[in-house]
Amino acid sequence: MIELLDVFIDPLERHGFHYLVTGSIGAMAYGEPRLTNDIDLILEIQSEEVASLIRAFPESDFYLPPFDVIQSERVRMQRGHFNIIHLETMLKADVYLAGADPLHRWAFQHVVHMEIEGRQIAFAPSEYIILRKLEFFEEGGSEKHLRDIAAMMQESGPEIDAVFLAQEVLERGLSAAWQRATKL
Repeated sequence: MIELLDVFIDPLERHGFHYLVTGSIGAMAYGEPRLTNDIDLILEIQSEEVASLIRAFPESDFYLPPFDVIQSERVRMQRGHFNIIHLETMLKADVYLAGADPLHRWAFQHVVHMEIEGRQIAFAPSEYIILRKLEFFEEGGSEKHLRDIAAMMQESGPEIDAVFLAQEVLERGLSAAWQRATKL
C-alpha cells in the first residue's frame, strides 16, 4: 500500500490536486488488509489543471492518456475515468473524476484525513466506499467487494453514519447487495 501511495499521491499533493483515496486501499484503511496492485482515486480537476496533471506524471515515468482524452473524460457528468500506470513498477491508479456526481461532492465535503507513515492522506469516507463497493458488486458480482464491506463494518461500524448509508442504499436500489454484505 505504501508504494502505491508514494507513486501516485506524492505527485498529486506536490501539484496541489484535490483527491480522495477510495476502493480497496480505502477499504483496507477502514477494515482489514488484503492484496491489491492498484489504487482508486477520485480527482477534482478543472480544464486549466489538465496540463499540470500531465506534468505531475511525466511520460518518462508514467503512462497517462493524452490531454484530449483527459479533457473529454473530465467533462462527463458522471463516470469520467482514466488510468495512470507507473512504467517501472506497472502499478496502476484508476482515476475517477468528480464531475457532477453528487456522491463525489458529498465525499469531498466529508473527507477523512488519516496518518500513514507520518503523512496525512485524504480518504473518502467509509460510507462512500461502502456505497461504491455495493454498486461494483451489483455490476460485476465480485464477492471481494462484499468481503471488504463486511470488514469495514466490523472495524469501524459505530463510526459509520447508518442513517445516511441506509437512505443511500434505498435510493440507489442496493438493498439486496447490502443484505448480502451484512450477513458475511
